Amino acid sequence: MIIRSFLTVLIVMVFFSGCAKDLEEYNKPAAYWYAKMIASISDGNIEKADNYYSSLQSEHVGSPLLPEATMILAQAHMYYEEYLLSEHFLNEYIKRFADTKQKEYAEFLKIKAKYMALPNPRRDQGLIDNAIEEGNAFKQHYPYSIYYPIVDSMVTRLYLAQASLNETIALLYDRLDKPNGAVYYRGIKPQPWINWAKVDKANVAWYKEMFEGDGTASWYGFLIPDTQSVVSRSHESDIRAQEPARQRSNEERSDEAREMLNPVQNGL
Repeated sequence: MIIRSFLTVLIVMVFFSGCAKDLEEYNKPAAYWYAKMIASISDGNIEKADNYYSSLQSEHVGSPLLPEATMILAQAHMYYEEYLLSEHFLNEYIKRFADTKQKEYAEFLKIKAKYMALPNPRRDQGLIDNAIEEGNAFKQHYPYSIYYPIVDSMVTRLYLAQASLNETIALLYDRLDKPNGAVYYRGIKPQPWINWAKVDKANVAWYKEMFEGDGTASWYGFLIPDTQSVVSRSHESDIRAQEPARQRSNEERSDEAREMLNPVQNGL
């Protein structure tokens, strides 16, 4: 009984000490929150760093440390492969703090974040298109930027990724017996200056290729029954071959309807 009471008191003391510690974390100088944020990033606790940044932003809106803290968090999230959060902080930095030169660097980092968020070009067609659009916009707005060659290289690689994705979609249409869809996607060539005949296929890690395949077949294909679906897998030639029979059946039903109506009309 005494041991149980002692444990209860100990748990209550630990709980309230933790609460008291949390209650002390407010109304601190900007340098305090900044130092805590940097220490959390150094420890790899990026979520805690976000909380300290929120405290810095809430209590010291006009602090000169806030722009630098925003950029540091954007780069920290990019380092830890949290690219959407990195882009969020970069947008915040551009809207609130950046001048012309700083905006150029932040826009470059945004494109880099989108580019690095595409480890597999087969999975996000919208993100590829968006990254290409922003990359080309950067090249137009900053034609003399020191980051121009890097952005140009990323955009070129994104075009190749887009072509690889289009070929994968075309192969899928081939498997579904949809030749028109396959021809359409194979006809999309984003840039005429690229010799597409010399473009090598994107390399996929063997443990991913086991499940994703190459677009033509999969190792587990024998497990899937090869059933013919009128909606998705019928070849257009088969559909055209079925049209005369369908028309004949419609004509036969029309003749039957006329025969049923004739006695009634005669009676009238």
